[in-house]
Amino acid sequence: MSARVLVVEDDPHLASGIVENLRAEGYDVRSVGDGRAALEWLEADHAGLVVLDVMLPHVDGLTVCRTMRERGDTPILILSARGAEKEKVAALDLGADDYVTKPFGPEELVARVR
Repeated sequence: MSARVLVVEDDPHLASGIVENLRAEGYDVRSVGDGRAALEWLEADHAGLVVLDVMLPHVDGLTVCRTMRERGDTPILILSARGAEKEKVAALDLGADDYVTKPFGPEELVARVR
């Protein structure tokens, strides 16, 4: 059984590319487009890893990250267009396990997921 990855990204084109690349590597991938949907999905199901955009509708990614950490220790890989060191440190301090700045290469993302 492959690891289940939840991709939380509001850009449909980017989300589709991420899902496609991870599925090609054998991951069982689900995708949602906003923070509220991510929290609802995680209440009902389990992911081995969450790939989480920061800027999301309804509930932002940092709030999702904080909530996830209060509930458990599922690994979280943050995606963000914000690349300032203080932004990265804030996300890591909230419990993110890794931080990838957009734009990123698909091979780098797959390697970080691995």
